[in-house]
Amino acid sequence: MAERTVSLVKANKELTVEIAERKRIEEDMRKLFNAVEQSSCSVVITDIKGNIEYVNPKFSRVTGYALAEVIRQNPRILKSGEKPSEEYKRLWDTITSGGEWQGEFHNRKKNGEFYWEYASISPVRNAEGVITHFVAIKEDITEHKRADDELREHRDRLESLASQLTVSNKELEAFCYSVSHDLRAPLRSINGFSRALMEEYSDKLNSQGKNYLHRVIGASKFMGQLIDDLLNLSRITRSDMHRKRFDMSALADAIATKLKESEPERQVEFVITKGLLVDGDHHLMRIALGNLLSNALKFTGKRPRARVEFGATEHSGRPAYFVRDNGAGFDMNFANKLFGAFQRLHSTTEFEGTGIGLATVQRIIHRHGGRIWAEGAVDQGATYYFTI
Repeated sequence: MAERTVSLVKANKELTVEIAERKRIEEDMRKLFNAVEQSSCSVVITDIKGNIEYVNPKFSRVTGYALAEVIRQNPRILKSGEKPSEEYKRLWDTITSGGEWQGEFHNRKKNGEFYWEYASISPVRNAEGVITHFVAIKEDITEHKRADDELREHRDRLESLASQLTVSNKELEAFCYSVSHDLRAPLRSINGFSRALMEEYSDKLNSQGKNYLHRVIGASKFMGQLIDDLLNLSRITRSDMHRKRFDMSALADAIATKLKESEPERQVEFVITKGLLVDGDHHLMRIALGNLLSNALKFTGKRPRARVEFGATEHSGRPAYFVRDNGAGFDMNFANKLFGAFQRLHSTTEFEGTGIGLATVQRIIHRHGGRIWAEGAVDQGATYYFTI
């Protein structure tokens, strides 16, 4: 009797353990099912022949097919016809032999719309190790593909532009060589023979003839300066950038000192804010700042006491540097012409120059990823702002 009782107690314990284990498995399966139902990936389960037995809600949202419409159907209902049949055969051979297949599909939804998905398809085995089902976990990658295509198009476009730029640079180099060598020679001849006429035949020329020669010499000199400015402009566009941190205030101060030395007879006050540090190409910024400060000096030429200021302010949350003068100023209605090559708001009789300086400054600032703009009024001075 005691032995029978012990056996019953033992059997009861085993049954309790078995029931608990079954409940645990059922709970795990319930959790797994809920996870599959709520998954952000499409899940498809097929039988051993590849016929669909289950799809989760994500599959229906992506493809437009409800569960009832695809049960006992083959996943080939999604085929777009673009994938070669050999690839499907390799897929089938892989999973039926027990392996996992991964790859992309370009499929068709119920409404005929195409979409891309990345799939991982694996076999499911029973306790004896026999394959009974296949499960596919698929992610909609249509947007990724679209982004990749757009990126590829942008890259191809950039490569094409880079190729065109290379050709343009070579043509520009050839043009610069021609300007530098082929145009300078006749220009030197014009200037040289004009001076020779002035020196050797001055007594044979009347005042009008001498005036003509002076104008020819002046024009050839202006043309030479124009060639130099054009060549400098092209070099600035093509030169390498070497950015480093430097004191732009010290640079402005050095430029101002040289400008004052060039016109010692003038009373000019340079006001320079100290300690303005920037990251940029020191050589290019010397050219840009030199142009701005020399422009300010030039356009204050008719002021008995000229004032030129270099400083910094804030514009749209970032530092903006400026050069301000109390000179001739300009009409804001024509401000859009300031930075164009050969664009001048004052005649050469008022202020000399070739109209290249501000175009050069703009290119340098643009190469530093910044922008430049100006504010002014006629006879009330001008301020040139720039960012780096």
